[in-house]
Amino acid sequence: MIEGPLMDGMNVVGDLFGDGKMFLPQVVKSARVMKQAVAYLIPYIEAEKTEATKAKGKIVMATVKGDVHDIGKNIVGVVLQCNNYEVIDLGVMVPTEKILQAAEEHNADIIGLSGLITPSLDEMVHVAKEMQRRKMNLPLLIGGATTSKAHTAVKIEPQYEHPVIYVTDASRAVGVAGHLLTDSLKHSYVAEIRSEYEKVRERNAKRRPKAADLSYEQARKRRFRTEWTTYTPPAPGFTGIKVFDEYNLTELVERIDWTPFFMSWQLAGKYPKILDDKVVGEAARNLFSDAQAMLKKLIDENLIKAQGVVGFWPANSIDDDVIEVYRDENRQDVIKRLHHIRQQTTKGRDGLCYSLADFIAPKETGTADWIGGFAVTTGHGVQALTKAYEAAGDDYNAIMVQALTDRLAEAFAERLHERVRKELWGYVPEESLDNEALIAEKYQGIRPAPGYPACPDHTEKTALFELLDAPRHTGLELTENFAMWPAAAVSGWYFSHPQSKYFSTGKITRDQVEVLAQRKGMPLSYLERWLAPVLSYEPAEEKAPVA
Repeated sequence: MIEGPLMDGMNVVGDLFGDGKMFLPQVVKSARVMKQAVAYLIPYIEAEKTEATKAKGKIVMATVKGDVHDIGKNIVGVVLQCNNYEVIDLGVMVPTEKILQAAEEHNADIIGLSGLITPSLDEMVHVAKEMQRRKMNLPLLIGGATTSKAHTAVKIEPQYEHPVIYVTDASRAVGVAGHLLTDSLKHSYVAEIRSEYEKVRERNAKRRPKAADLSYEQARKRRFRTEWTTYTPPAPGFTGIKVFDEYNLTELVERIDWTPFFMSWQLAGKYPKILDDKVVGEAARNLFSDAQAMLKKLIDENLIKAQGVVGFWPANSIDDDVIEVYRDENRQDVIKRLHHIRQQTTKGRDGLCYSLADFIAPKETGTADWIGGFAVTTGHGVQALTKAYEAAGDDYNAIMVQALTDRLAEAFAERLHERVRKELWGYVPEESLDNEALIAEKYQGIRPAPGYPACPDHTEKTALFELLDAPRHTGLELTENFAMWPAAAVSGWYFSHPQSKYFSTGKITRDQVEVLAQRKGMPLSYLERWLAPVLSYEPAEEKAPVA
């Protein structure tokens, strides 16, 4: 049954997927049929195992230590299983020791690593180093949103003498595994990849880093300034925190941004136009219909819950890039100092170098100002639900739950920000924007999140979570790499200034990082690790420009 009609069917599915004639949701649905049929046949397989029922290969997969995101990994695992590979999925937040131990215990043929947040890149380098130290000889596959061919070639492959391959998405994973586990193909394939990565390293060595064209001191002189004497910051409706316990999920559905949902299923196109797309329209419509049914089930049966907390505090900026947060309106007792990064380039812009601290009134002006913060999650209940679906051989609905709760968390953040603007802070009570305008960020004020372009320092999440007492009020926790758990979560700051805007800090120089490390009381090398994606220099190798 398996080697005949079931595998014949999955081979057709695999070929159509590889040729772009079938799409991921259909593949995962097909896999559900295959897995449930195989589950029924397992007793018979175990009773009379033969070479004919042997898998093509055994692959240990994991999301690395400190990272909680696994939708992409799960999708890759399903596609590999569709093609008769045995996948041992270790889950999320998996330490190096556990990954390598599992590979040895299961006699794996390949190890696959996944990660979404930037600190995961360092963990992958560490895994490669450990594999080399242990003298392992398994191929290592690298994937996830923050990974890239360049990072794999420059940072990971040089640490390990055996094949290290960057896998762009699920559609490529089967081909990569097939080449690595076929004796007649492996040698030439690995040689080709190594030659390609060597060229990537050569190009990278010749390419000058995206430099910050100003020193930190020069950038500070170009800070965004506004006339605080003629502007009165609006006071929020309350100071302190407000908890939203089991928020009404139905209210969040209308705030969902569906375009990223389709992207998570590797369907390219903007909602709602994607539903009528000539190529993917049918697959998108079917997926959307299934999503609506699952949403109804999640809400009607109370299978998940939305937990959130919002806070507002008196605040003023000091030293250009620091925001002091005060216990009360006396503004004497500083309970937190928030540290923000300043742009150090003006290329293609207005000549200004922005920092989020610019949007809070400087202390020396005597102007009272406030800052807000939030943390929300729709992830409670998700893990148990997805495990139940997976145990039933239903990866399609397991992935559907994860994709939908991620969207609901973003919708929760969007809805709360709307309420902040209109009622909780109330600085634009008459705002009237439809969902498309909200997605396009047509509103006044911003809600930047630590780890994102305007504030790329993940370590600032600690201050945010402490101010909000987020673990107690939402059940959210930070991993050692500052990822939020449960994964369906969003957190960030609220700025009300009418000229506040989202921006990217771009690359920064050592002189700013040194000041930041001193202000935060952190070792320079520690902070450089977390800020690696925005450094314009190789740590301990290049000096910052002189002002």
